[in-house]
Order: sequence, then C-alpha cells, then structure tokens
Amino acid sequence: MEKDNPGAPVKGVLNKLTIKDLDIKGKRLFIRVDFNVPLDENLNITDDRRIRSAIPTINYAIDEDAKVILASHLGRPKGKYDRRYSLAPVAKRLQRLLKKEVTFLPDCVGPKVEEAVRNMKEGDIILLENLRFHEGEEKNDEEFSKGLARLADYYINDAFGAAHRSHASIVGITKFIPSAAGFLLQKEIEYLQGVTQNPVRPFVAILGGAKVSGKIDVLLNLQDNVDKVIIGGGMAYTFLKAMGYEVGDSLVENDMLDLANEIRNTVTSRGIKFYLPVDCVIAQSIEPGAETKIVTTQEIPHGWRALDIGPASVKLFSEAIENAKTILWNGPMGVFEVDAFSRGTFAIARSVADAYALTIVGGGDTDLAVQRAGVSESISFISTGGGAALELLEGKDLPGIAALTDKKST
Repeated sequence: MEKDNPGAPVKGVLNKLTIKDLDIKGKRLFIRVDFNVPLDENLNITDDRRIRSAIPTINYAIDEDAKVILASHLGRPKGKYDRRYSLAPVAKRLQRLLKKEVTFLPDCVGPKVEEAVRNMKEGDIILLENLRFHEGEEKNDEEFSKGLARLADYYINDAFGAAHRSHASIVGITKFIPSAAGFLLQKEIEYLQGVTQNPVRPFVAILGGAKVSGKIDVLLNLQDNVDKVIIGGGMAYTFLKAMGYEVGDSLVENDMLDLANEIRNTVTSRGIKFYLPVDCVIAQSIEPGAETKIVTTQEIPHGWRALDIGPASVKLFSEAIENAKTILWNGPMGVFEVDAFSRGTFAIARSVADAYALTIVGGGDTDLAVQRAGVSESISFISTGGGAALELLEGKDLPGIAALTDKKST
C-alpha cells in the first residue's frame, strides 16, 4: 500500500535473487505467502490485506505462464488438523480477488498433492492446506521440507510476516530447490531496511506499544540516522518513572529503569530530540465505561493508570512531525482498542497521514490503528510483518531472507 511522496527513500539492498531473475515460464512455483488472516467465530475473514498484498507476485507468475502453488500457515493449530485454522475460506476470498479459479487441496504434502501438481497447466493456481497442520513445519523438519520441495521447480518467498521464523517452508525448502524473493518481500526490505540505513531527513521515529524492552534495539539501530524520537504507549511510563515522576499504577518495567535513563541520555547527547507525553488519559480500569481523567504526566495519582496520551501530547507530537521528510511509526499511543483510550493513537495516525513525508507503519498493531483511524490509504507503506518488521528495524538478519539464493556478483 503506497502513496506518492516527495523524496523516495534510499532503498535497502536485497542481494538475493528475485522472481524477476528467474525464467519461470511453464515452471512450477512454490510461493510461500502469508495468509495468516483474522477470522470471526463463523470463519469469515475480517481483514484480507495480507491476501491482497500477495496478489502482485501471484499475477506476475500467472502472466509469465507459471504453475502457481501457494502455501501458508494460519494460526497455531499445534501440528494437527483443526477446522478453525483451515485455509478454505482464504481460497474462496483469493479466487474472488484474482477473478480466477483457485484449486484448494486438503493437504500440503503427499502423493495426492504431488499428483494434483503434476496435472497442473500453465497459469493454474493451487492453494495448499495449512502448513502448520504438520509438526514438521515449525520444527523445520528435513523430510517435510523435501516433501514441499518435490512439488516445485522454484521456491519464492513472499511471506515477510513469517521471514523471522526458521520453519520448513521458510528455510528448510531452500536447501533443495533454487529460491528467490517475491515482490512483497522485496518491497518490505527496501522500505524498512532503507529507512534504517539512509533515510531522507528530517527523520522522525514514533515508537509506542507496551514495553521498552521490545524497542531497545530499534532505538539503538536508528540512532545514527534519526532526528527526533517520539515515545508513546505504555513504554513511555518506564521512561517517565526513570526520570523521577510519579506514574501511579501505569505500566512500568521496573527492571528497565536504569537502561531507560541510559538510552534517553545516549540519544539526547547525540543531538536527537526526545519527546515523551506531557499529559495522559487515566482510568482505574481498562473496561469500557470506566471513569477517565486527563492529567499531566507528573500528576498520575495512586490507583490510576495512564491508558492514552492526552490532547497536549497530541499537539506536541503533531508539531514534531510537521517538518519530517521520513516518518517511521511502530506501536500505538495507548489502548486504542477501547474507544475512551483511542483518541491519541487516532490523532497521531491522522498527523502522520497528513505529513508531506514518506510514511512507514510497521508492527505493534499500528497497521490496525491506521485502518481504524481511516487513513491507511494515505500512508506510504504499511508493513505486513509484526515480529519480522521489528527484527529488521533492529538490524537483525531474518532467517527467511538469509536462506534465499544469493545474486551472483558481477
């Protein structure tokens, strides 16, 4: 999902083969996608963005007359069949989106699957059943990996959301057939790696969510290139308590207080502006209908906890965003799932969307927040990966990317 913006990012470098580097005409392509979509109690898909994100790679393969075999996980079925996690609803939705027949198979390995694949014609699409119905998937079992590899001539990884997992369909299969990146995987790396390496500046990083411990490495990895850091969500109150403020019953990681001070001092000593909330919405419980108050972050009484940033913080953060040329946002400003504590997150979402900048949203439920705020179409790029996006922003190598076939140096 992209919009036009001034100053495209300096892109991250993917020194791996991509689908365009392969001659795929008439070939069987095993495309690992991330169709781990939310379902309601009636097994209806409530958000199909991950399915739609894979369509450019699928359409390219079809246009090149390849035989397309799609594979994904869904949920945590613990290595055995569970109807609640079947990909059957995904097959129906994908067929509607592609306007093309999608054959759904009730398994992902074995003689019947191999026979169905042998009978494929150019342009045909098969969706395999949930990979995690087999224990071998999460165990990265070699025999299971071989069973998947037997289905295809080439392996394409387009499942960025699972690229941080050392599973059979992510890593194991690459040992047995040539492998390459799909368009979505390539785009995720270009945006997320690019923003950490050489962004167009001023570069503003907005970090929220519950815990400081989950964002330490992101902060450290960004510090060479970021101009402003905005901290919101539960993690802000660890920083505020470390500064000596009384934060009531707000979420605090007491074992991180010294490190929080150290990080803040390190960042500010480099001339990076560091913003924390100046006011907040407090309540005694997260329950809808609970009494709320707006207080400064120095006046949170005992028995109350901060659950959203307040209007003065929204103004402060929005002004800090105004002149940015690149904005990275990871993690909400509060418990936005409850209406009374959603205003801060939604206001920041609108400020990010309105900025004349390249805007990247990734992980920490931030993608859901911008959708609920109604501004997702105005964000330059929304990552499909939660944990994978965080690890890439931390500067880590993802197993699913490392396993792909290297480009030959010229």
